[in-house]
Amino acid sequence: MDSLTQIVLGASVGEVVLGKKVGNKAMLYGAIAGTIPDLDVLSRYFVDTVTYTEWHRGFSHSILFSLLFAPIFGWLISKIEKNSGVSWREWSKLMFWGLFTHPILDSFTTWGTQLFWPFDLRLAFQNIFVIDPLYTFPFLFFLILTMRQHRLSPARRKYNRLGLIVSSGYLLITLLVKGYTYTKFTNNLEDQEIAYKQIQTRPTPFNSILWTANVDTGKEYLIGEYSLFDTKPIEFRAYPKNHDLLGEMVGEDKLNRLIKITEGWYTISRKEQSLLFNDLRFGLISLNPIDPKFAFSYKLLKLKNEVIVEETPKFKEDAQNVLIELWARIWGN
Repeated sequence: MDSLTQIVLGASVGEVVLGKKVGNKAMLYGAIAGTIPDLDVLSRYFVDTVTYTEWHRGFSHSILFSLLFAPIFGWLISKIEKNSGVSWREWSKLMFWGLFTHPILDSFTTWGTQLFWPFDLRLAFQNIFVIDPLYTFPFLFFLILTMRQHRLSPARRKYNRLGLIVSSGYLLITLLVKGYTYTKFTNNLEDQEIAYKQIQTRPTPFNSILWTANVDTGKEYLIGEYSLFDTKPIEFRAYPKNHDLLGEMVGEDKLNRLIKITEGWYTISRKEQSLLFNDLRFGLISLNPIDPKFAFSYKLLKLKNEVIVEETPKFKEDAQNVLIELWARIWGN
């Protein structure tokens, strides 16, 4: 999830663990704990694109990381807060839950997380977008109410508990909506007599009303959207895989690793003299079928005996356009 959401969750968890003893300081250190796992994004400045993509939400989002570093961070805080009356073990407990709940929440997103690192298993339930105002803002509202209460006030615990209940309840609702929309997609595929091998569904950006599906039919992928307000059959658009365009790049180490990251959900397209590797897991940033643009695309270049992978830049105009398109599409087809 986005940084604000993780800060809110970490602060709320910190309040549960030590709010009675240290008040808003528990929220402060909980918020810090909720931020730490995402510092792995700094690795983009030191390693190549493929390695960074592999590392993101890897070790720092694992149970092992939480177990190893919670005592270290707890010890540091105990030295800073010498006069708090809180032991090293209690600070370590706060840091563990702040660190651990971060990847738990991330596991519900499309990107997922390597919670069981070093085992090669990425959890991605794909029922909530990485930024969802309906999850974050009510949670933030109750957290602010909590902060305004005395640390021993029953109202403080009540507001914090409500924030956790409302946010967790919304997360549960998105799981139920995912099941409902999955049925809609599969029923439409059956009604339209479309044979397929696999299907993945996920919410579109910033909401849980409009959902999208990737459908693997063998030679091509189909992508369709379904809104809870739809009244017409789902329209699926075809995108050829074009894996044959890779030619002599097939078997190259970086390319194989990139394919593994996408779990096989990718297409290849030409742009000028280069090939684009399009990751389908995060969908399109344009619902215009004439000008398809994928949220994550990588330029592939063959230089001597090595494949160079470069992530294509994203532009503000694309984000603005997709928000306008999504807002219109949410209200039904």
